Amino acid sequence: MTNPTPAELRTIASEIAREAGALAARRRAEGVEIAASKSSPVDIVTHTDREVEALIRRRLEELRPGDGFLGEESSAGGPSPSATGLTWVVDPIDGTVNFVYGHPTYTVSIAVVEGDPDPLTWRALASCVYNPSTGEEFAAARGEGATLTLHHAAPGAGAGPHPLHPSSPPDLSQSLLATGFSYDQARRAEQGALVGPLVSRVRDIRRIGTASLDLCYVAAGRLDAYVERGLQPWDLAGGVLVAEEAGAVVLTPEGAQASSALSFVAAPSIAVELGEALREIGW
Repeated sequence: MTNPTPAELRTIASEIAREAGALAARRRAEGVEIAASKSSPVDIVTHTDREVEALIRRRLEELRPGDGFLGEESSAGGPSPSATGLTWVVDPIDGTVNFVYGHPTYTVSIAVVEGDPDPLTWRALASCVYNPSTGEEFAAARGEGATLTLHHAAPGAGAGPHPLHPSSPPDLSQSLLATGFSYDQARRAEQGALVGPLVSRVRDIRRIGTASLDLCYVAAGRLDAYVERGLQPWDLAGGVLVAEEAGAVVLTPEGAQASSALSFVAAPSIAVELGEALREIGW
């Protein structure tokens, strides 16, 4: 059986992400209960994370039997094997802390990659990052660009899909950056120490708490760059393809793919200057 095109895979990702997002939003309205902590007391998981991932996995098994699966909440057992060469990489709720506190900045992130589910070697084909709170759907298919569709828009309000393009700040000093922090307390302290020297070189720094949104916001020009260490495959799979297809720079200053070592995405006009600043700071 021939694998579907990237555009067809994007349609699958988008449909399931919206369905999963609707479930997450219902559970948020009903009240959220923390199920457990994972790597540290601040690294939490809710019953909804697990329920949403189970829904996504079930729907993918119906539509794409034989594909592999790597989800955050089932990642301890490793990815399920793929008979097709494709693996779905899923974060059922990216920004769980935001979700728990009722901040409208959490997403369902679904991507499908070709090859082993390793950010350093995979080839992402399609993805969708969906924010249930705003109805914003960021989606991409390899070679076909990235788009934003607003599902909560009033009739005639320009729901989309609209093509995404990064910003073009004239220099780093006029740039809005985003970053994030590890769940490990010692590592958080190190990261915090590096933010001080960086904030003096830019317009300002944001810490949204949802990596997939940070990546998509660079694609949409709402941020000029995003850098973070320690991201997991499910944190970056969906948003990196959106940023790449929108035209942002997604290679690290050393030319490496985004990975746990360093995720770097920037508007082309400041990518070189930002890379030089990060090297000088010791990021």
